[in-house]
Amino acid sequence: MERDKYIRFDWAAKRILRDKANFDVLEGLLNVLLPEKVKIDEILESEGNQNSEFEKMNRVDIMARNDRGEYIIVEIQQAREIHYLERILFGVSKVIMDNINIGDPYEKVKKVYSINIVYFPLGSGSDYLYHGETQFVGVHTQDILDVTEYESKTLQMRAPKDVFPEYYIIRVNEFNDVAKTPLEEWIAYLKTGKINDDTKTPGLQEARRKLLYITMDEKERRAYDNHLHNQVIQDDVLDTARKEGRAEGRAEGRAEGIVEGRAEGRAEGIAEGLQQGEEMGKAKEALAIARKLKAVGIDIATIAQSTGLTKEQVAAL
Repeated sequence: MERDKYIRFDWAAKRILRDKANFDVLEGLLNVLLPEKVKIDEILESEGNQNSEFEKMNRVDIMARNDRGEYIIVEIQQAREIHYLERILFGVSKVIMDNINIGDPYEKVKKVYSINIVYFPLGSGSDYLYHGETQFVGVHTQDILDVTEYESKTLQMRAPKDVFPEYYIIRVNEFNDVAKTPLEEWIAYLKTGKINDDTKTPGLQEARRKLLYITMDEKERRAYDNHLHNQVIQDDVLDTARKEGRAEGRAEGRAEGIVEGRAEGRAEGIAEGLQQGEEMGKAKEALAIARKLKAVGIDIATIAQSTGLTKEQVAAL
């Protein structure tokens, strides 16, 4: 029923959670995810905060600052992006560079937390949550480089873990368990948009009051419903194109590769042919996806970003 229907987090992050009165919802997610309690001081403007003209392929960025002056990037990515990991690195680097002036002492560099909520297949891992941080490990001793008590207390020197960025990747669609912990409840909400009536999880309690679908005005509700409809279309187009491209590309590519391998008359030739066929199959899959996306009017830049093809290759299709 509508009174129990909640606004999806990706939409809320773009339209609702930027209001200071609603910071407690986002703080709830951060506090069950990060090791330390987070208090958002302000939401900062970034390029990703702007509304995209092409709603179906949009992404949402929130850049916040906690009460220690550290930066927290929350990015929600719906569509597949081949070079997503590189973009994460670029985004963190840009935040660091944008918030220190030339000539400032390096002590002003603030730590950045990069939290990435992705709804597309990213990598081959089996978990739904991955965490990355920088450590310096002894090549011969395997010990962790840290600061001494004197360096920490007297010189105010920070340990590497307090300087270098931390990364979290939440692979939403990989979560298929029953939610038993506060973090799992949050992941379940990110995936399904549902919140338990008796939840005690930080942020979700507030979300039950502030993110009710029924509280939206008619104009906002129409825009929200259209967003969900477009998302379904996008997912269907991508899924169909991926399946068709994978089936066609691998079949043709492997067949061609095997023929080449047999012509060599050696086991090595067959192995090489199979490898080449697999590569050809992946290329054909990317081209098939690009054709499908182009057919439904998705712009060339977005298609290139999603498939790994060049803009020239997409334009030539």
